Amino acid sequence: MAKFGSDQGSGANGARNPDDPRGPAAAGRMGGPVGGPVGGWYDIRIVRDGTWHYQGSPIRRPALVKLFAGVLSRDSAGDYWLATPTERGRIQVDDAPFVAVDLTAVGAGPDQTLTFRTNLDQEATAGDDHPLRMTFSAGVGEPSPYILISQGLEALIIRSVYYRLADLAVEHEHRIGVWSRQRFFPLDPPPEAADG
Repeated sequence: MAKFGSDQGSGANGARNPDDPRGPAAAGRMGGPVGGPVGGWYDIRIVRDGTWHYQGSPIRRPALVKLFAGVLSRDSAGDYWLATPTERGRIQVDDAPFVAVDLTAVGAGPDQTLTFRTNLDQEATAGDDHPLRMTFSAGVGEPSPYILISQGLEALIIRSVYYRLADLAVEHEHRIGVWSRQRFFPLDPPPEAADG
């Protein structure tokens, strides 16, 4: 993986410390997303539990992680990018870039609203703009639920929140799922997957 570019204040290997108070713009030149050259891979990884790592070590400053998350995007090929108006580079994401750590349910039936909070304090209410999605592992069928936070960026719903979601599940048109903002989201495998 490519490292952040070096400049004054870089570490011994030429990589900028992600805890640099000057922020990600000082952390190296990535190449502009519009008109400028595209940068390579950065040694930044988001692991499945939502922890951001730089050069193998967790980034321990929540404000810095939120700053990076604010310039995170995903392209049509599924690659994740940190992109400012002047800089751009790819990062590794093991599963989803965010983790949904809390759920607030208001109402019942189709009028119910389900609002999720992520590990970075983002909020999204499930509905047309923020759909829920389920995947099931091959063989054992272990569920992995997700909610879309922003364009192309999802949050993996942690197990404890998923169990709360399952407690709210109802049957609708032979499926088991939940309502939010007049939309029904199945939590069970589709019939063809169950038959297979």
